[in-house]
Amino acid sequence: MFKILIAEDDDNLRNILEITLSKEGYSVVAVVNGQLAYDEFCNSKIDLIVTDIMMPKMDGNELTAKVRTLKPDVPILMLTALETLDDKKKGFGSGADDYLTKPFDLQELLLRIKALLRRYGEVYENKIVLPHTELNYQANTVILNGNNIELTKKEFLLLFKLLSHPNYIFSREQLMNDIWGYESNSADRTVDTHIKLLRNKVDSSDFKIVTIRGLGYKAVLL
Repeated sequence: MFKILIAEDDDNLRNILEITLSKEGYSVVAVVNGQLAYDEFCNSKIDLIVTDIMMPKMDGNELTAKVRTLKPDVPILMLTALETLDDKKKGFGSGADDYLTKPFDLQELLLRIKALLRRYGEVYENKIVLPHTELNYQANTVILNGNNIELTKKEFLLLFKLLSHPNYIFSREQLMNDIWGYESNSADRTVDTHIKLLRNKVDSSDFKIVTIRGLGYKAVLL
């Protein structure tokens, strides 16, 4: 079951969204401001965020930007009464995946949510298939040129993370938080060590892991 986080300070709209999404079979957490949404995100596994922009304590743009520093792949749908091009540029610039202007039709909202979850769920729940390389998330396996490559759990998660978002630069902090956990005491050098091991174990003609000096790492498809 997908878990959706709603951040909306309008009580009536928040309640309508919570009821509507729950009836569609989603697990829903609804909060009244961006700070509560961010706290919930840090402490739960959230599959998609629906957020208003104009909220107290932390607005939707700030929430989106902060979420992106922790987990750049979670889908975010913005809801707002602001409809100018500059407003939309700011929303997308902070990291939103989609944008819906109030008032909106609930059926359109559901369609957009399903589209975002389908797009991201294909990576989360299934496989990454390249011409000579296949990663199976459920089985935690890597097959290279027909041969099974033995990786540790952390090595696999690191590789899957990078290949899920080709050309996206992940900082060491992002990778540490997402794979080793926010409370991990491991040093950033742990990421460097695992990257080195991956390069030695998975020598694929489909991709390479590139070091971006001073920033982090990215996977580049060949």
